[in-house]
Amino acid sequence: MSRVVKFFGLLLAVLGMHTAYAQQASYIVKPGDTLEISVWKEPDLQRQVLVRPDGAFSFPLVGEVDARGKTVAELNKLVANGLTKYISGAVVTISVQEIKGNKIYVLGQVNKPGEFIVNPSVNIMQALSMAGGMTAFAATNDIIVLRGQGKDQTAMAFRYPEVVRGRRLDTNIELIAGDIVVVP
Repeated sequence: MSRVVKFFGLLLAVLGMHTAYAQQASYIVKPGDTLEISVWKEPDLQRQVLVRPDGAFSFPLVGEVDARGKTVAELNKLVANGLTKYISGAVVTISVQEIKGNKIYVLGQVNKPGEFIVNPSVNIMQALSMAGGMTAFAATNDIIVLRGQGKDQTAMAFRYPEVVRGRRLDTNIELIAGDIVVVP
């Protein structure tokens, strides 16, 4: 019996590690992130690059690389393909060194309003905690999350009292880069 329990415990641990790896592998690079790029057997092509506000970065022999909406694996392929006319069979490795592009904002009646780098992600309750909690004057039933830009912007309601009572937990959504939590 204890072998079976140990086996399932080990299986769950491996599955948990696989899930964590899959989440890292699917990380979408954002402006402000720093990437480490190296090409095997090419020490002159090893460097850190900053993803600019326009979502691109420059790399020798490849030129401009558009990183908007791309994962690290996709960028690996782009850089390797860009190098093929100069280096046949180039083996490229890209890793994220600093995640500074994954920012959310918490404004209004919180103790520490501002921007927060989230790694890899947080939900609304966690964001409120990062902002030092709410002030005594916060309208906890009227919190909203603004998502998107311009005409594509949406507002999602969040009622803190319901969530802390274990109700409407589906409204405690995972925030994505650029989200703004407004606590009136």
